[in-house]
Amino acid sequence: MQFQVPQFIDIENKIVGPLTLRQFLYFAAAGGLSFLFFFIFASWLWLLISLILFSVAAAFAFIKYNGQPLVNIAFNALMFSWKPRLYLWQRESQERAAEIPELGERKNLEEYFSRMPSVRKLFINLMTSRGPIPKREKTGPASWGRQKEKTSAFRKMTGEKEIVRRIDYR
Repeated sequence: MQFQVPQFIDIENKIVGPLTLRQFLYFAAAGGLSFLFFFIFASWLWLLISLILFSVAAAFAFIKYNGQPLVNIAFNALMFSWKPRLYLWQRESQERAAEIPELGERKNLEEYFSRMPSVRKLFINLMTSRGPIPKREKTGPASWGRQKEKTSAFRKMTGEKEIVRRIDYR
């Protein structure tokens, strides 16, 4: 069974011509205030105020900054300037006591590993053996542990020749 999934859910529907409902309401509010100011102010002052009102309405309707509408940015700026901005941080002191058990003095690794026989044996095997430790390491090919050394000459970008030693650990 297949369902249709809406593609553009963050885009508002165009209600009034090319404008969304929100954009239309911004322009309607500016038009209503302009109509009211027509009867209150002189014609030159009414024209100036109407121009300012419609430019603010257009800015609120169409401008987005970082994906946020200008209305949200203006509201957040107003709330930031209106609310108090005094932040105090006082550290809460919690005293915790941790008991550390006595480890005693140890002089070297031999003495430390002598108390644990399995770890001591593993330590000695790791330090002295050439082959893999059974049940602990994977066995490799027969040539494991032997290195193939070759020397080769190459020319640097400056034209100087240099002989280098190549080691193949396979």
